Amino acid sequence: MHLTGKKRDDKTYYRHTGYPGGIKSRTAGEILDGKFPENVVIKAVQRMLPRNRLARKQLSNLKVYAGAEHPHEAQNPEVLDIASMNPKNKRSA
Repeated sequence: MHLTGKKRDDKTYYRHTGYPGGIKSRTAGEILDGKFPENVVIKAVQRMLPRNRLARKQLSNLKVYAGAEHPHEAQNPEVLDIASMNPKNKRSA
């Protein structure tokens, strides 16, 4: 993931411990360099969704991985030649 500008240093994520005065903050750079860098993307998607049951279900289907490796097999698209299907689909130059 690449953050443009000074977002790595200036973007701040807040959380609260539940105690008075218990607000904690971390920058995006600290999170990306930490143990779970994928939390930056998860939080970005979570904050785009509404706060309801459907959003929680959708978020549980989200898979984010820190590296380039993942256990999912890539799709194998086939080339579809539209021009050969119908003569009207050819460009007239």
